[in-house]
Amino acid sequence: MNINAQSESKNVPQDWQTLAEQTDYQRTWNYAETIAFANKLDKASDLIVYKSYGKSGEGRDMPLLIISNDKDFTPEKAKKSGKAIIFIQGGIHSGEIDGKDAGYALIRDIAITKTRADLLKDVVIIFVPIYNVDGHELSSPFNRINQNGPSEMGFRATSTNLNLNRDYMKADAPETRAWLNLWNEWKPDFFIDCHVTDGADFQYNVTYEYAHFQEVSPFIKNWMDEYFDGKIVKKVESEGNLLTHYVEFAGREVTGGVATFIATPRFATGYTPLRNRAGLLIETHSLKPYKSRVRGTYDILRYTIEEINQSKASLFEANRKADEETLNQFKTYDANRKVPLRLAITDKSTPFEFKGISYTKEKSDISGAERIIYGTKPLNITIPRFDDAKVTVSVAPPLYYIVPAQWQEVIERLQAHGVKFQRISKPLTISVESYRFTEQKFAPASFEGRVTLSYKTNPIKETRTFPANSIIISLEQEAANVAIHLLEPDAPDSFMFWGFFSAIFEQKEYGEGYVIEKLAREMLAKDENLRKEFEEKLKDENFAKNPRARLTFFYERSPYFDKRIGLYPVGRIVTKLKEEIIK
Repeated sequence: MNINAQSESKNVPQDWQTLAEQTDYQRTWNYAETIAFANKLDKASDLIVYKSYGKSGEGRDMPLLIISNDKDFTPEKAKKSGKAIIFIQGGIHSGEIDGKDAGYALIRDIAITKTRADLLKDVVIIFVPIYNVDGHELSSPFNRINQNGPSEMGFRATSTNLNLNRDYMKADAPETRAWLNLWNEWKPDFFIDCHVTDGADFQYNVTYEYAHFQEVSPFIKNWMDEYFDGKIVKKVESEGNLLTHYVEFAGREVTGGVATFIATPRFATGYTPLRNRAGLLIETHSLKPYKSRVRGTYDILRYTIEEINQSKASLFEANRKADEETLNQFKTYDANRKVPLRLAITDKSTPFEFKGISYTKEKSDISGAERIIYGTKPLNITIPRFDDAKVTVSVAPPLYYIVPAQWQEVIERLQAHGVKFQRISKPLTISVESYRFTEQKFAPASFEGRVTLSYKTNPIKETRTFPANSIIISLEQEAANVAIHLLEPDAPDSFMFWGFFSAIFEQKEYGEGYVIEKLAREMLAKDENLRKEFEEKLKDENFAKNPRARLTFFYERSPYFDKRIGLYPVGRIVTKLKEEIIK
């Protein structure tokens, strides 16, 4: 990589330079200055509209710029224009703010200096310069110890300490719900999420990734392989950048190889594949100077937009086929047709020419462990690259899910995701598939504001009555994969995992010991098999010495015990419903 060879914005008047450019990339704007520049762009150019698309937890406007050369400033006009809609997001981790300064420089070059005006020929750009606006204002020189500039940086999480890049499925933050509404309104054709990465030192100033295993439609994956990996990367490198796929060491150091990170749907670029759209992750290298990172991001944005202009038809075709594939595969139920829920990297590898940095190792007198000391010389080394995945958990989706009316938080989240459903007007008794959970274990500490849990899912079939206003979700819709990942308990970011249904494990009724003593004797007198089961349990010394456990044994087998404990409230319907039910 040659920093001095990177692209520059040409002939930019002083009053149109970003603060980063004015300060030789030492500083970046605060929130108020960022909004002021957005308004300045809006007033100066008829190619740009600035608006707020929501409110943060602290009540700040969430900024959105819409850039179009034909005043296609609404979703309806943009779709009608036949142009590709590109969604660029900066500052989801607001200390990683390269995307804000790169995006502003590019938009200015498009609309003000017009050195990149041709980029608007066949696209409409929607640009979020700062997603995590509250975290952006928790700025400090000490927020990111691993990062080389700017001089002050925002905070990774929101002011309520939620990481927005873990919230895409559970949607607890108001920022996330505003984002989902923005997505549902615009339904972009391509998504770019701008980050900064740390973890090791290497020569690359920019790394990137996109979903390319079974978690994404092959039509989307193939488009990214051909056009991004095959064409865009070379053009970005021609500007003096050095790129590779996202670097995550398979071991503690480089010789162990690198392994692909598979983003689950809680992440931005793990979520967009569920919506049948490519999600490009940009991760500039935190140890590189801020200028190198911003200009590297600029070059990826520029050449990606340029390629989409040229290859719009093929992108539309990939998106259309992915949508059609989703709509068609859930028209009928097939127990043998599985949708992947979880994937894992295998031990299969290929040789990879890695451009690293020299290093030595020594025993640390601080930590007591072996420490890595990076040098300054390039280290070009062949290492294994683990970029092969296998499906570890899958499911045969039903035709419909039915969610009882009382689980309002779940229904509200489904609405936020744009999942379509119908409400039933009167109680419905119906045969469903579902799950009963055993071996449930709650996490010892909260994660992203929720106590997550693990469990064993045991499939069941039974007849249930669902109350009026329960919702029926047909999977014959574009958001089907979102519904599946939220409602199948074994999915990595399901409602069940995030604790939306945790109350089902709470026992509310109980029996007094003196009552159960009498009940137990009556049960034993009537049921010889129960007596044998109890005698077998008594061989367990811990059980035999625990009076409460012995009484609970009988209470749980009596008609007084609440059989709903551990029962999943959501039903799976695998037969076609009559029209009068779902209307």
